[in-house]
Amino acid sequence: METVNNLPDAIILAGGMGTRLRSVIQNVPKPMAPIGDTPFLSYLLDELKQQGVQKVVLSTGYKHEIVEQHYGDSYKGMQLVYSVEDSPLGTGGAIKKALRLVNSPNALILNGDTMFRVDLQGMYRFHQENESDLTLALKKMEDSQRYGVVETTSNRVVRFREKAEKKAGSINGGVYLLRKDLLLEKDFPEKFSFEKDFMEAYFRDFKVMAFVSDGYFIDIGIPEDYARAQQELSVIQ
Repeated sequence: METVNNLPDAIILAGGMGTRLRSVIQNVPKPMAPIGDTPFLSYLLDELKQQGVQKVVLSTGYKHEIVEQHYGDSYKGMQLVYSVEDSPLGTGGAIKKALRLVNSPNALILNGDTMFRVDLQGMYRFHQENESDLTLALKKMEDSQRYGVVETTSNRVVRFREKAEKKAGSINGGVYLLRKDLLLEKDFPEKFSFEKDFMEAYFRDFKVMAFVSDGYFIDIGIPEDYARAQQELSVIQ
């Protein structure tokens, strides 16, 4: 069993094309979008390194060779391995393929276009103490319209609400702890959505817990927030 101080292997979903960012970046995967002179992905890797992650699986697709050439097989002492999609598999297919390179019983999963500064040691401790199958990191937002809302009772996820009116709520911050076998043992098509086809479809069938964090959050998926990241990330490093 993994110890609390030894975080599970991490998967970063780094295969996005960045379609909505085409007006400001071109010809690189979205997580490689530069923040100043530094790829956004480096900020995510720095965060994992600082919190004690030892191995990262980079799930790549679009222009995967750019990521591989930039980082190679290690980053500041962390082992890097690559799970390459030959064709887009959706978030679920990408995660399921990457899980085969994860050695730990649980996997830490992050979106490659989002930074959410979560206490990963605390989240992992919470995940273990609650014997959770899947733990989501949630972020309270005054305006949840862009993301939709996750509703909980006693820290257990009870409902996913679609994007709707502008109102406060807790959003899915794109950081997960997953019991690896839970996804590997299910029969899905090669391409599927982790959020819709797995998490939202099956959350009543297993134990899905919510770890609420007030840590810094930014999603660079649209030009406005990508511009904001240019200003903010250099400050928090």
